[in-house]
Amino acid sequence: MMIDVYNQKNEKVGTVELPERIFGAKWNPDLVHQALRAQISNSRINLAHAKGRSEVSGGGKKPWRQKGTGRARHGSIRSPLWKGGGVTHGPTKEENFSLKINKKMRQAALFSVLSRKLKEDEIKLLDSLVLKEPKTKLLAEMMNDSLGRLKRSALLVPAESNKNIYRASRNIPGVKSLSPKSLNVYDLMKYKNIVFDKDAVAVLEKHFNATQ
Repeated sequence: MMIDVYNQKNEKVGTVELPERIFGAKWNPDLVHQALRAQISNSRINLAHAKGRSEVSGGGKKPWRQKGTGRARHGSIRSPLWKGGGVTHGPTKEENFSLKINKKMRQAALFSVLSRKLKEDEIKLLDSLVLKEPKTKLLAEMMNDSLGRLKRSALLVPAESNKNIYRASRNIPGVKSLSPKSLNVYDLMKYKNIVFDKDAVAVLEKHFNATQ
């Protein structure tokens, strides 16, 4: 499975063979949905919390005697029936939204998305994805020359940890940078175009062969 490699001026400079296991997998929408749902749920931060009747302060004394007043019976002013009382079935910080998915399924979903992206011509390889300085202007110029319209929504994958690329990409809307080992289903689905440094493919293959 071969793919063309381009330079930063969008000129074809060669080809690279892609690993069939990673870029030749079948499209599995159900598995991708499961992996995506698990990733989003596991990154969820639970902040909402409503106090129940046992957590609301006050209300220890019975508001009035049980019989003889003509009014309805009540045992505490912190009952959910009262203004300022506890909340029935409200959200709590203890609620757990995490979902489990095993490593093989997560990898299979990732390979499925990468293969679909390749089939739909949404993956591009550059011979070099490196910046000498962490300047947004330099990255914007490079992307404009090498990607053109693709830069509107692009995930950049340099071969190794490149702080200059990461820092420069933060200021460009619709652009994000990730290392090959940090690729995930959510970001692959979020960004339309995936731009690899050609050496990142070998890093990706080595990483997933080591985690089999």
